Amino acid sequence: MEKVRKHIIFSGRVQGVGFRYTACYLARPLGLTGWVKNLWDGDVEMEVQGDPAAIGRLIQGLESGHFIRIEHMEVEEIPVIREREFRETWDS
Repeated sequence: MEKVRKHIIFSGRVQGVGFRYTACYLARPLGLTGWVKNLWDGDVEMEVQGDPAAIGRLIQGLESGHFIRIEHMEVEEIPVIREREFRETWDS
């Protein structure tokens, strides 16, 4: 299976609703790697890498979150890198 890496900006009700926790909770068992963080403007930024179908399941799981409401996603495919986990980050 070919891995892909996506850079995604999520807009909507995505901060203060468990978005980052849910992303980590869903991504790890799917074998995805990457990171997720809050942005100063209320959006959430994510880089996620792995099987495209697993990334789709992650997005579907986030969209079905009880308090999360994704109104818009800006998605860009970026080069695959070497990493071992999916985590929350506060780095730039």
